[in-house]
Amino acid sequence: MLKVCLPVGLVLGVMAFKPSRDWVKQVFLMFQLLDVNLIRGYILSFGIWAPVMSFFLMVFQSVVAPLPAFLITFANAGLFGWWKGAILSWSSAMAGAALCFFIAKWYGRKPVERLTSKAGLEGVDRFFDRYGNYAVFITRLLPFVSFDIVSYGAGLTSMRFWPFFLATGLGQLPATIVYSYVGGMLTEGTRKFVLGLSLLFVLTALVALWKKIYRDRRDPESCVDFSTGK
Repeated sequence: MLKVCLPVGLVLGVMAFKPSRDWVKQVFLMFQLLDVNLIRGYILSFGIWAPVMSFFLMVFQSVVAPLPAFLITFANAGLFGWWKGAILSWSSAMAGAALCFFIAKWYGRKPVERLTSKAGLEGVDRFFDRYGNYAVFITRLLPFVSFDIVSYGAGLTSMRFWPFFLATGLGQLPATIVYSYVGGMLTEGTRKFVLGLSLLFVLTALVALWKKIYRDRRDPESCVDFSTGK
């Protein structure tokens, strides 16, 4: 009964009050504009409560995937410094991942499909079928795989929470550090920003190469024979 009443009550609470509806619309608009400065200014407007609002925004975007979380990571680095911003981004993303995991465990696939997408979940399903419990760690290392859909997908499997939480924490740490470092450079001039982006692209390429090597070792038949093109 509680599982049904809690989400219904939250939705009705948001829809019943105009200020809360306006806030949700404002948040979605900020993410859609992909403007780091706008998000940074919004977080900063909360004064001493800015870290709390940043934490809440990260958790919020996790649940209503797939909003671009890297914007918050960039904003955190610009506001609090790259390493403090990294800690805030990492911890809030962990909280969001845990919440997504338990939502999937409690409510099942249909509600999760409404929060994400059927096609996205099917893609994550294939990843879990192929790599098993290693799928969480591998996908956390890939910058362009939806963080939130993976969390939901893991909750739909038989995977236990603590292995999921550990794999998430370790897997997302490199990307969080790099994104935070790049975010810190956003306020330090074009030259450093370009250097930061270069580091990000290098990391992405290395991760993609590591993924291919790992996949080929797990399934030699998936290797491409360049001499035949097959």
